[in-house]
Amino acid sequence: MQTGRKIVNDPVYGFITINDPLVFRVISHRYYQRLRRIQQMAFAQLVYPGAVHTRLHHSLGAYHLMGNALAELRSKGVEITAEEETAARIAILLHDVGHGPYSHALEQTLIEGIHHEQLSVLIMEALNIEMDGALSLAICIFRGNYHKPFLQQLISGQLDVDRMDYLTRDSFFTGVSEGVIGYDRILKMLAVHEGELVVEEKAIYTIEKFLVSRRLMYWQVYLHKTVLCAEKMLVNIIRRARYLINNGTAVTAPSDVLDFFLQKKSTPDLCEQLDRFCQLDDFDVMGAIKSWTNHPDKVLAALCRMIVDRRLLKVRLQADPVSDSIIHEKRNAIAAYAGISVEDASYLVFSGEASNTTYDPSEERINILFKKGNVRDISQVDNALIQHNLSRPVKKYYFCFLNPETASGLFDSMPH
Repeated sequence: MQTGRKIVNDPVYGFITINDPLVFRVISHRYYQRLRRIQQMAFAQLVYPGAVHTRLHHSLGAYHLMGNALAELRSKGVEITAEEETAARIAILLHDVGHGPYSHALEQTLIEGIHHEQLSVLIMEALNIEMDGALSLAICIFRGNYHKPFLQQLISGQLDVDRMDYLTRDSFFTGVSEGVIGYDRILKMLAVHEGELVVEEKAIYTIEKFLVSRRLMYWQVYLHKTVLCAEKMLVNIIRRARYLINNGTAVTAPSDVLDFFLQKKSTPDLCEQLDRFCQLDDFDVMGAIKSWTNHPDKVLAALCRMIVDRRLLKVRLQADPVSDSIIHEKRNAIAAYAGISVEDASYLVFSGEASNTTYDPSEERINILFKKGNVRDISQVDNALIQHNLSRPVKKYYFCFLNPETASGLFDSMPH
């Protein structure tokens, strides 16, 4: 087994050091290496061409920040053993290993009813068996069952290293400066009070900037209307393929593993099919989309051609829900234009809502430690920018529909 010291040259943080043989063994495993083939931001590259980094990039970045956070806490007298440090690092390294193709875009669509964190735990448990129980502590911390809750809060919370890395990394690769956060100052200000993760009073403004940056990144990048539309089209491609399969129309994917999950009429037992799931990646899905551009079904072929050629549906964001009458009118018009049924036109004309919360105290509070030793939630500090009114979700309604101007020739050249 490899025991030497390895360094990874990361474009965001510089050199990341890997000097633990167990960590190296986890990183070298094919289940982890699959993350090279899962894009971090799905179709954000259609708007921000530089956003082509992967889940592996993000995972290594979060691993690096976890090491910095633990070193800072240890320097302040927090007791963290070498075993706990290794376990926390492995837990953050594997926190997203359960993501399927195109990350959140296809979550619970390709494999219905299963969240990626559930899959991450299944994969961790499989690796733990393979590695003779060496990941038991990492799994315990990841699940929040360990007696030092601050370790789990660094992995999953309002102020975890996961969020610190993806905001820093995604703003770097998209070029969106609004997402830049002072992650280094936040790490320096972390502390532990009665076993819980807190932030020193001096970091209040940095934390507020962190929360505002997250809000801006969601509406400017993650929920950008074009990105949102492309990802909903991707979902509709999978939905249409499954609909055709269930109704007796032949739809096969070039990838055997993707074909297996498409043809399944019920949710597969992932304990039994875990190895098969861990072969799935973005290339399987995009390969299928490219092959389906010539499928006899007009709707499936049109959606796939639009994704491949970036001729997307037109999308509008608005403050109020789209009325049913407008949706029905547009579907009737598209059905007549494309020569398809009104029901089939629903794949090309649809609406929904997107929401984001700046700060949700019910999820995981950000507690500020004051010099006098008292602790208060950040929304309760004097003259707080992040107040309770910002804990309410902001909703926007989207309306996606085929624009005949950009769809010229899209249906005329369909195979018969």
